[in-house]
Amino acid sequence: MIAMAAASTATMAADTVKVGVVIPLTGGFQSNGRQISAALKTFLATHGETAGGKKVEFIVKDDASAADNALRLSQELVTKDRVSILTGFGNTPAALSVAQLSKRAKIPQVIMVAATSSIMDASPYMLRVSWTVPQMANVIGQWAAKNGTKKFVSIVSDYGPGVDAEAWFDKALTASGGTVAEKLRVPLASPDFSPFLQKAADQKPDALFVFVPTGAGTSFMKQYVERGLDKSGIKVIAMADVTDDDLLNSMGDPALGAITGGPYSTSHDSPENKSFVDAFKKENNGMRPNMVAVAAYDALQLIYKTLDKTQGDATGDTFLAAAKGMTIDSPRGPIFIDPATRDIVQNIYMRKVERVNGELYNTEFETVEKVHDPAH
Repeated sequence: MIAMAAASTATMAADTVKVGVVIPLTGGFQSNGRQISAALKTFLATHGETAGGKKVEFIVKDDASAADNALRLSQELVTKDRVSILTGFGNTPAALSVAQLSKRAKIPQVIMVAATSSIMDASPYMLRVSWTVPQMANVIGQWAAKNGTKKFVSIVSDYGPGVDAEAWFDKALTASGGTVAEKLRVPLASPDFSPFLQKAADQKPDALFVFVPTGAGTSFMKQYVERGLDKSGIKVIAMADVTDDDLLNSMGDPALGAITGGPYSTSHDSPENKSFVDAFKKENNGMRPNMVAVAAYDALQLIYKTLDKTQGDATGDTFLAAAKGMTIDSPRGPIFIDPATRDIVQNIYMRKVERVNGELYNTEFETVEKVHDPAH
């Protein structure tokens, strides 16, 4: 009996691919964790629990938005839970903390959010299905100058992605004849934008270029209006994180007219997106998906499609070889994993916040197709 039980357990293990999901369900990046968790629920409801002829088991861990937790939990998932794939990573420090583990253990590390360009250099087993900061900032800088907005002050959160956004926006804008009169960096913890907005107003720019992490845009837009910058004709032209779809309705009128560039809007007009938004709302009490949710959903699509291709083989080198060059008809539009960089190629949309049927949406008005990360 014991021998038979052991054999059946081994068979069951061989027929299951375990995926560790390390996400920030608490702490400063918890809005990312909330969207990822909701996307996972939606994906399982619409795609089931099998891929490549095997059962796929997801083990979710909360890193509380701390990089050292992300590493500790990932190590436990690999050594104790025997996961074959790691995914999640709601910010850059979390993704980087796990890179050496991914590299040494040859574990595919599928990035759902972390957007600093350089992280892909840290492990050859990383694949990114979100976006890169330069991908967005470069397009926004080019668009702004082309459309006659030339004098800017940039306001960014003071950490890796913010520094990336500042540099790439400046590079694209100045190459197109614009100028960044001042570059302001706001502390990531407990940000108070008021003094920075005052400094920006003193420069009398045409517009502000803004990057703050998903979730902090509400307080930025509120303080922008309280300081009267909207009345002074200083526009907001920002990264998509600022007018987060999940929080947009709670921002209210201050957000109206804000222009952003990004890879996804809830209002994106396609059959794939309509199905995704309907399923997401159904599974999550009417909650709206944002760009984090669509990236998480696509990371899961990539995992399933790759396992289908390898017939359930999740071995690092086999999985990576199969995932490189993968194309997916995403709710955001067509996406592609560049085989040379393992990074995502996708459309970037310029959008404007408008009221549609009584709700606020990021309405897409211009598409830049097949954007690679310009940093690589």
